Amino acid sequence: MEIHIDTEAGRGRREEIYRQIREAILDGRLRAGEALPPTRELAERLAVSRNTVSAAYDRLTGEGFLEGRVGAGTFVRTSRGSARAARPAEFPIETAPVWERVRLPSLTGVRAEFDFQAGIPDVGMFPFDTWRRLLGGEIRASAASLGYGDPAGHAGLREGIARHIAVSRDVRATPDEVVVTSGAQQALDLIGRVVLRPGDRVAVEDPGYPPARLVFEALGAEVVPIGVDAEGIRVADLPRGTKLVYVTPSHQFPLGLPMSLDRRLDLVAWAGKTGAVLVEDDYDTEFRYHGRPLEPLHSLDSTGRVVYVGSFSKVLSPGLRLGFLVGPASLCRVVAKARFVTDWHSAGPVQAALARFIDDGGLVAHIRRMRREYRRRHELVVSLLERDFAELTLIPSAAGLHVSAYSSFATEPVAARALRAGVLVNTLDEYAVLPGRRPGLVFGYGGIPFAKVEAGLGRLRDLLR
Repeated sequence: MEIHIDTEAGRGRREEIYRQIREAILDGRLRAGEALPPTRELAERLAVSRNTVSAAYDRLTGEGFLEGRVGAGTFVRTSRGSARAARPAEFPIETAPVWERVRLPSLTGVRAEFDFQAGIPDVGMFPFDTWRRLLGGEIRASAASLGYGDPAGHAGLREGIARHIAVSRDVRATPDEVVVTSGAQQALDLIGRVVLRPGDRVAVEDPGYPPARLVFEALGAEVVPIGVDAEGIRVADLPRGTKLVYVTPSHQFPLGLPMSLDRRLDLVAWAGKTGAVLVEDDYDTEFRYHGRPLEPLHSLDSTGRVVYVGSFSKVLSPGLRLGFLVGPASLCRVVAKARFVTDWHSAGPVQAALARFIDDGGLVAHIRRMRREYRRRHELVVSLLERDFAELTLIPSAAGLHVSAYSSFATEPVAARALRAGVLVNTLDEYAVLPGRRPGLVFGYGGIPFAKVEAGLGRLRDLLR
């Protein structure tokens, strides 16, 4: 086997070979029964005499670390190969305080029997056969897709995104005004990197989407929570000096309310007057079940202050890690530079396959199929909550993958008991920044099959009796 030995470490070469092999055995890097290189081979590799290596091996053999087998070679002895405990770091590296507040999602835990977690799509309905054909075709078609690509994204995909959002959301953009990202979260990070300086003020909705708040804090911004009422974020409460505002106007996360047209117009006018940047996260409004779609902020903006963010995580799968942002071409050129110095670009074949999927009409067909299924679940959840949960006041919602409800009881203990009973449901407290916000529950229906919805809510109903 290969052994890394540094003969320039300051001691004699024989001593270094002896010491480093001994350390590797004690640390468990060399395990009992493993063969060491022949003395001649190791001597040639280290540019030392064979006698130097032989002397180190002989010492280790005498101490019981190694054993020689006639005609076979030199091996780590089975009786002395126990690994010792790893030593703690002598000089721990200090990290920024913001990372203490970041909790990584658990991907290894046992899934609840009834999973009403918010923001989870039904990946079981992903178009696997079509995707395998498209992805395989892109990999076979050209080696170019496996090389380095444009940090702004695959040209065909940017064109496809521009066409798709123009028809589906009335967001008008050229391909030069689109940057492909690894999900919406990276889009937020890139926007913050090119727009914000440490100490700049960022306003976010409260309650709101925690990862967005955290990414701006990690960039050194002063993040200010702004309350949300029945019309959306309270524009009158935005503090002076705010450089960026992050909002979810089409389907406020987590309340589910749309921002009223008057409030949208007020927010766009405020940004035009103050020079602030509005980041519009349109994360799941492809799934609208009744009522006409409201105008995106991007469509109402005439001053170039709105950056529109979208994602394919809810539409297709989070595992694809594909999203996008739409902004002025001058901003997108700088964002592409920021993308280059972070991770360069998303996987080329995956981008090309998605471009084909859009061009062939597959994305529109898939959205229609998923909209029909999610509408069934949405209507069932709403009807059961209205019928069986007098303690809850449903918050009107016409789109997305979740509905929320205010409660007359403390929700944290109920959610904990529900989880022990196999029902996973989020609370509004999980998304609040300031204490004292009205308690409530959030019911996601993207990740739970239609056939399990009634039984899951019934079990939750039993816990409240």
